[in-house]
Amino acid sequence: RPPGLVAEGRDMGTVVFPDARLKIFLTASARVRAERRHKQLMEKGINASIQDLLCEIEARDARDLGRSVAPLRAGESTITIDTSTLDLTQSIDAVLKLYQPNASKNE
Repeated sequence: RPPGLVAEGRDMGTVVFPDARLKIFLTASARVRAERRHKQLMEKGINASIQDLLCEIEARDARDLGRSVAPLRAGESTITIDTSTLDLTQSIDAVLKLYQPNASKNE
């Protein structure tokens, strides 16, 4: 319903909003996510090991993929965007290209 919303989370498109008009599953390799997280932490002055971060990310992914309730997966009619080789601006552009305003404002 207007004005709509943007929601993020590992089960938004499969459990919380399974009938959403546009569902996007953003992903990146565990290595790239560890490098991105490392950069964030370093910018905050927090020392971290990329290898430790990689292990934590891989463990979380394994837990989330294997959980019995709302396992991590792209839902039906979900568009997957792998951002491993994209920067932030390119990732945003990829999402915005998929968004089409509703033809009818009454929906």
